[in-house]
Amino acid sequence: MSADTSPKNLDANPPVDGSELIRFDKVTKRFGSNVVLDELDFSVASGKHVTLIGPSGSGKTTILRLLMTLTSPDSGSIKVNGDYLTHEQRNGKLVPAGDKHIREVRKNIGMVFQQFNLFPNMKVLRNITEAPVTVLGLSKDEAEERARELLDMVGLGDRCDAYPTQLSGGQQQRVAIARALAMRPQVLLLDEVTSALDPELVAGVLDVLRDIARTTDITMLCVTHEMNFARDISDRVLMFDAGRVIESGSPDKMFTEPEHERTREFLSAVL
Repeated sequence: MSADTSPKNLDANPPVDGSELIRFDKVTKRFGSNVVLDELDFSVASGKHVTLIGPSGSGKTTILRLLMTLTSPDSGSIKVNGDYLTHEQRNGKLVPAGDKHIREVRKNIGMVFQQFNLFPNMKVLRNITEAPVTVLGLSKDEAEERARELLDMVGLGDRCDAYPTQLSGGQQQRVAIARALAMRPQVLLLDEVTSALDPELVAGVLDVLRDIARTTDITMLCVTHEMNFARDISDRVLMFDAGRVIESGSPDKMFTEPEHERTREFLSAVL
């Protein structure tokens, strides 16, 4: 996909100034007796692309689910763009946030899941326009214009009237990417977005994401086992093990000269 297919007026992000956009402060998450995140501290700056790597069960996807408020931290706090995500200030105290506060902060975040999660009873165009109309309050015409731009960007401009079942897995995932972008997120979360695809479909989806990384200012937080993709798009790579960041650095450093033995073991198994 060439650069000239990228949308020209998507208003994806406010101007990027490198300020802190996401902050996890001593976040702990347990499932039963299993500590998935152990007093996790980390941050992501606006406009940056950060990839989380590590073995299955190390807590990577839980971070994305916390940001989408699909689950809640047991302790610690999360901020997005300076606002607490699951807490709010009341009478000088930090208390669990109400639904309205959570929705307001979360609307700046979009996510593309492992499974495509498209509405099977809706055509492609409506799959993309439904949330911008109902959540953002866009007019139907404005939402459809934006959706068509995004479908052109992901190479599916001619499939507006198709149902998801009429698309290949790779095409469905590209529609899911367009749907996430239609909400004008500041942050795009990517959770193993190629893991459910046949191998021959993976490259096309990764090419779309590379174009988004190159041509927009959207902040990206990515969980993937596609190490070449991580090397291509990342500003920073974080290695997770047992719910903690054990090493972080630039892609060149992490993939060529990792310092931690656990990182070297993991990379030798997946590269």
